Amino acid sequence: MRTHVVTPSPIGELTLVAEDGALVGCYMALPDRDPSDESLGLPAQGASADPVLADAAGQLAEYFAGDRSAFDVPVAPRGDAFQREVWALLREIPYGETRSYGDLARALGDVHLSQRVGWANGRNPISIIVPCHRVIGADGSLVGYAGGLDRKRFLLALEEAPADEADRLF
Repeated sequence: MRTHVVTPSPIGELTLVAEDGALVGCYMALPDRDPSDESLGLPAQGASADPVLADAAGQLAEYFAGDRSAFDVPVAPRGDAFQREVWALLREIPYGETRSYGDLARALGDVHLSQRVGWANGRNPISIIVPCHRVIGADGSLVGYAGGLDRKRFLLALEEAPADEADRLF
């Protein structure tokens, strides 16, 4: 059964979705990209009602407080084989570092896959925890982020800032 909970964050509310013991979604509040009721499942009776949701909410709170640099909540993003391969590569990008779409395409064995990598990156259903915000343009520019470039800028700055400065970023 799929359940969800909404949790606060410095970049706005995040909707966490769990199914079969794994996180399948972490969605930012966006006016034109709300997930469907079917993709959210039933509302959990608070984050503690589902251990995966409680764990994900706690780990996100630690991340935003500057106390966590890696997530270990179980994830199971739904997508095709190529998307899942790209999302697995995203999880390998270390905290505080970035990669270009071309870097990821080369890691997949074909530099010509950059556009497909960008397409898959933009459809990542588990934002922040599967860190699609760490992907930038080849020239180092901040390009293409479903949550908006202000949020991307915030997340990248958070990962560079000392913990006591994190609350002043967004």
